[in-house]
Amino acid sequence: MTASFRPRQNKLLAALPNVELLRLVPELDAVELHQGQALYESGSTISYVYFPTTAVVSTVYEFEDGALAETAVVGNEGMVGIAVFMGGDSRLGRAVVLASGHAFRMRAQALKEEFERAGPLMQLLLRYTQALITQIAQTAACNRHHALDQRLCRWLLLSLDRMQGNDVGMTQELIAHMLGVRRESVTAAAQTLQKLGLVHCSRGHIAVLDRRGLEQHACKCYAVVRKEYERLLPHDGATKERERAMAQPGTAQPIRTDVFDSARTAAGRPSSLPEAEFG
Repeated sequence: MTASFRPRQNKLLAALPNVELLRLVPELDAVELHQGQALYESGSTISYVYFPTTAVVSTVYEFEDGALAETAVVGNEGMVGIAVFMGGDSRLGRAVVLASGHAFRMRAQALKEEFERAGPLMQLLLRYTQALITQIAQTAACNRHHALDQRLCRWLLLSLDRMQGNDVGMTQELIAHMLGVRRESVTAAAQTLQKLGLVHCSRGHIAVLDRRGLEQHACKCYAVVRKEYERLLPHDGATKERERAMAQPGTAQPIRTDVFDSARTAAGRPSSLPEAEFG
């Protein structure tokens, strides 16, 4: 079994009490997402929402001439498809996989029903939406007022926060699309950061060498967004505290994979993927 298919790798799902998460088990399907895959097209009806675990997804707005501009990036801190519980069944713009990985997919109708229960998941989703709105608003302000090398720093940092390791495996052309600029401009900005010793650029990859230096070079937009996510949402410290509490005698233990599969079977759903592990 691999950790890539553990629901609790998604911080929203990890914050749910066992009894709440267990009720969602029949609706959580482990899926693989691939770079460039479109989860939603502009104006299309949303049939599923996604809780990324190791994948990273970008929400983008597409202009009439085909140009793109990223509005937000989503990873294991959140979910893709907030329009489902915000009163809409479709969305403006697209949702595209930025970095390949895994996620848990859930039927939109099932999420609506869970949201209407007004339980812990509803509270988490509302707080997540507030954090996401902050990211969208800050991205718009950043794109309007700050230099491209600062914007690139912000974008790299937001992406790294949602990835494993310090290597962003994306072409500069793809990054240019996300930032809404020409590829040559991204190349020049990346070379500036490389000369400062902050990153190392190779074909299809940007490796971050000095994370602290990158944060210092970035505009304040990254810190604003990160602070808001930390204020509103469960973070690594809270997750570790929960794990320590669960390890104490007499407390609830992580839900085993066989319980996960039994719950799905009882609901008439297939068991988890061979690689999946619940807990």
